[in-house]
Amino acid sequence: QVQLVESGGGLVQPGGSLRLSCAASRWIFNIYTMGWYRQAPGKQREFVAAITTDGNTAYADFVKGRFTISRDNAKNTVYLQVNSLKPEDTAVYYCSVKPELYASLAQVKYWGQGTQVTVSS
Repeated sequence: QVQLVESGGGLVQPGGSLRLSCAASRWIFNIYTMGWYRQAPGKQREFVAAITTDGNTAYADFVKGRFTISRDNAKNTVYLQVNSLKPEDTAVYYCSVKPELYASLAQVKYWGQGTQVTVSS
């Protein structure tokens, strides 16, 4: 049983910020790349950001410097700092386990339960 425990979502106004967290088991955290995806109701799940065990990162183009992915090895936790939020950022954000930085959606090995981010005035 792989545990990916997500937290940090919520309701924010446009321009606001959140820090999403995903805690994983040490064995999975130290072997695989961790990623964030998001999905709005009725929409395709899409890639947001990923980080390797070595700290190399990849971001979707729509992020444009607003989001930052990081990891805390001592806590076995990956973070997604989301700034300057827009209404179109509203979605469920999912933590994921991937074999490599640029692995496709179909190659994701495990998913968290998701945390809701709602951006509204």
